[in-house]
Amino acid sequence: MRIAVALLLLAFAAPALAQEQAFANRATELKDRGAADARTLASLAEGTSVRVLERAGGWTRVEAGGQQGWVRVFHLRFPAVAQAATSSGGGLGTVTSALGFGRETSKGSTVATTGVRGLSPEELKNAAPDHAAVARMHSYRADKATAERFAREGRLQEARIDAPEGSGR
Repeated sequence: MRIAVALLLLAFAAPALAQEQAFANRATELKDRGAADARTLASLAEGTSVRVLERAGGWTRVEAGGQQGWVRVFHLRFPAVAQAATSSGGGLGTVTSALGFGRETSKGSTVATTGVRGLSPEELKNAAPDHAAVARMHSYRADKATAERFAREGRLQEARIDAPEGSGR
């Protein structure tokens, strides 16, 4: 029964998600696949309108200016989620929440989230370290002095933000 309900939800949600509008919230790159090291197809300016075609982890396949490619999900703003959060209920916010794209809070508004899948015990047991990936990851780190200089040069200011109610933090 649960599988039938899930398939029914997906059948109704797929067209809505396929037509979902989003905007680049910063200048970003349109990639040929959902990976940081993928070939860049085009540069998208902040505010560029895109049509969402598919979501996969931290990446979203979009169409922008007649060209299709992948953009990091965090580089996109989704007005449909923001509108659903302020509406009194139902609509796309409920569907996206049911599919794991958002979470209902105790006050009935939707907080946009991206899904992160954990590893199963079997996957953990069969995991093998990727030493090259760890070395690459370490190459991105910055010491405190470098991070502070970057913040000063970018005129960044510290901001403390409380977690939303009901987040468990």
